Amino acid sequence: MSGASNMVDTTGGPLTRDDLIGYLEQGCKPPEQWRIGTEHEKFGYHLDDLRPLEYDGPRGIRAMLEGLQRFGWDPVIEKGNVIALSSAEGGSVTLEPGGQFELSGAPLETLHQTCAEVNEHLRQVKEVAHEIGAGFLGLGFNPKWTRADTPVMPKGRYGIMRRYMPTKGDHGLDMMLRSCTVQVNLDFASEADMVKKFRASLALQPIVTAMFANSPFVEGKPSGYMSYRSFVWTDTDPDRCGMLPFVFDDGFGFEAYAEHALNVPMYFVYRDGKYIDAAGQSFRDFMAGKLPAYPGHTPTMNDWVDHLTTLFPEVRMKRFLEMRGADGGPWGRLCALPAVWVGLLYDDTALDAAWDLAKGWSIDQRETLRRETPRTGLTGEIEGLNVLDLAREVVKIADAGLKARGRHGAISDDETEYLLPLKQIVEDGRSPAQALLDAYESRWGGSVDPVFTEQAY
Repeated sequence: MSGASNMVDTTGGPLTRDDLIGYLEQGCKPPEQWRIGTEHEKFGYHLDDLRPLEYDGPRGIRAMLEGLQRFGWDPVIEKGNVIALSSAEGGSVTLEPGGQFELSGAPLETLHQTCAEVNEHLRQVKEVAHEIGAGFLGLGFNPKWTRADTPVMPKGRYGIMRRYMPTKGDHGLDMMLRSCTVQVNLDFASEADMVKKFRASLALQPIVTAMFANSPFVEGKPSGYMSYRSFVWTDTDPDRCGMLPFVFDDGFGFEAYAEHALNVPMYFVYRDGKYIDAAGQSFRDFMAGKLPAYPGHTPTMNDWVDHLTTLFPEVRMKRFLEMRGADGGPWGRLCALPAVWVGLLYDDTALDAAWDLAKGWSIDQRETLRRETPRTGLTGEIEGLNVLDLAREVVKIADAGLKARGRHGAISDDETEYLLPLKQIVEDGRSPAQALLDAYESRWGGSVDPVFTEQAY
């Protein structure tokens, strides 16, 4: 789950195809062991001039990572640089390529715990940031900086990705350097349960994208999109992104996903603290000892785990399912994202209702929803589907699912309180991005600079 180590014990001979499938199957666990792992990214900037935080220097990302260690975080070092933090509870703080600061939360039982974790993390970040004159912004795409403005973090895998990405799409570097998301990682009980959850969440992901759309600006101006972050993913790398039509095929399961992952070109092999550039090469060749970048060697299970992290579909499977369709945003929506998916997927009646909502859609409807909702947000009428009506139904189903879970908090009987931001959004009928655009045209006077205050943590 989120925050857990990627290290996997391996014994015996070379990996087989069954080993790869078996790794995914090991994610099955009974409902009482299901957990919630929430991740969110945010942009760090200098308060005085709104420039991005560079890595080095007294007011940089390294200073943030060093300052947070006072709260019990342990540093993760790569080539002498602090590149992440870890905790004994299973959480971590990591860096995206452009310095986006990410909390990968511990696997927790309830949304109350998840929201408390987010609260405490943001409190720690705010304390350290205040000391160095920094702020952090909750938005899906950076509203001001160009690619050239954005510093690159000193992590070896990012250098490989930066070289390879432009060969596959026009916006891979934008995804790496200028986007932020919030996502949740959820468990499954069996292969059949995984399939149902994968299909329902993948089909409904564009509806969630519309509800969370919060990135209308690029380089200081409106982009024409409600979620420019989501649009960027449509032109990043067709080999590893998208809506995965095969998930809806008869017979889909762990084997089919493993086959898909084997067909996705590699990025790297990690050995002895170094990244070997294998971009575009085949994991199948690696298993045969014929990887051009590392000839004569075969993969460990850790290599398979690493490879699975380089797939970027709208829903991704590891030993859990990752919901990847939402823009970063302000504090309340960081808790609302796991709330809507836990409500939809962790109660059987709600899951049935969620799948009933989407199961009749064609491939064309799903693909068109994915393509158009980044532009239209909640206002779209797409392939005969009214996005706002669907969003309202999604929130209604999630609300019933959370009530059925009945997980008590300190002052509440269930977890439905975390859906309140989404209830307001669907009642208003507008994606959050529209409010930002209205402010830009009126009280912001055609400047995006006020967003660094109004969407700051």
